[in-house]
Amino acid sequence: MEMTETRSGAADKPRSAQAPIDDVTEALGGFLSEFSRFQDDMNAKYQKQEERIAMLTTKTMTHARPALSAEIDRGAPHKKALATYLRNGDDDALRGLEIEHKGLNTAVNAEGGYLVDPQTAATIQSVLRSGSSLRAVANVVQVEATSFDVLIDTTDTGAGWADEVTDTGETAAPQIERISIPLHELSAMPKASQRLLDDAAFDVEGWLAGRIADKFARSEADAFINGDGSGKPVGLLSGMALPNAMWGWGTLGYVATGTAGDFDATNPADAIVDLVYALDARYRANATFVMNSKTAGAVRKMKDADGRFLWSDGLAAGEPARLMGYPVLIAEDMPDIAVDATAIAFGDFGAGYTIAERPELRVLRDPFSAKPHVLFYATKRVGGAISDYAAIKLMKFGLS
Repeated sequence: MEMTETRSGAADKPRSAQAPIDDVTEALGGFLSEFSRFQDDMNAKYQKQEERIAMLTTKTMTHARPALSAEIDRGAPHKKALATYLRNGDDDALRGLEIEHKGLNTAVNAEGGYLVDPQTAATIQSVLRSGSSLRAVANVVQVEATSFDVLIDTTDTGAGWADEVTDTGETAAPQIERISIPLHELSAMPKASQRLLDDAAFDVEGWLAGRIADKFARSEADAFINGDGSGKPVGLLSGMALPNAMWGWGTLGYVATGTAGDFDATNPADAIVDLVYALDARYRANATFVMNSKTAGAVRKMKDADGRFLWSDGLAAGEPARLMGYPVLIAEDMPDIAVDATAIAFGDFGAGYTIAERPELRVLRDPFSAKPHVLFYATKRVGGAISDYAAIKLMKFGLS
């Protein structure tokens, strides 16, 4: 019995010493198994992420990136559609455009007239406003009708003194004048060869905008000064002019220099002073001189009694020159100094002259009438007329 127990005890000691090693080995194996599963999960997630990034990259390369600006997003389809129409006459893209601007919708019709894209139209308007014409100082309004009516109160309300015992009688009522300014069609029709339009390097939109802007600016500037009202605006100088002492509504008053075709030889500046103070004080605050370059060259040599020049150049960039403290607009369509010519105008043109226009432009592509050239017929509707005859005075280079 003793021997059996001794052997049994000797055999138990190695097994009890091996047990911790087995436990550590088993625990390490479990940890490695868990870590392997965790690594597999991470690899699977990483693979999915790589697939998503690859998919997004593919979409970015195959699809156009959306514009960051809403204005660009609206303008780009118009520009592309217009370029396609101007180059090859394909109007499908133009017909599919959704025009959101209220004013632009009015000019789209089924007869082939299409709006100039917003970027091109803005370029044309910028050139017109920067040109030397009455547009720079006149009252410019945009209308959606065929004419624009201006209501003017030409008389004053009657008044009288009253006391507590005398009955007050009826006083005179003011009279209202209606001035209607019809809109006329201003047009330009430049042309280009189809081969030139097929050249992808040719900026057809910029070329078209420049040609139309130049034509419209020159036509408008002349009409606002000399237009006779027949199919064009009523010009500043087209109506009747009377000596300022005889002035009445419906005419413009003028101040004469006293010398035929020139200023007075002894006191040339006196006529300028007389012209300024012939205008009512309420208009002088916003008044402007209008003359051409030749007349300005003669006027800027004038001095007052103390030897100081009446003319002074602008002190800052973009500021107009001033004559007796009033700004000067150089409009080349004003007449030169000549016998009985009204070569200088002075007044509040914001009150005295109104320009009415439709805001949109239309361009019609005609590839048939002038083969092998393509004609571009552009139209704009504009009108102008004197709206307040008391707000403007003229200088006449005559004896009286």
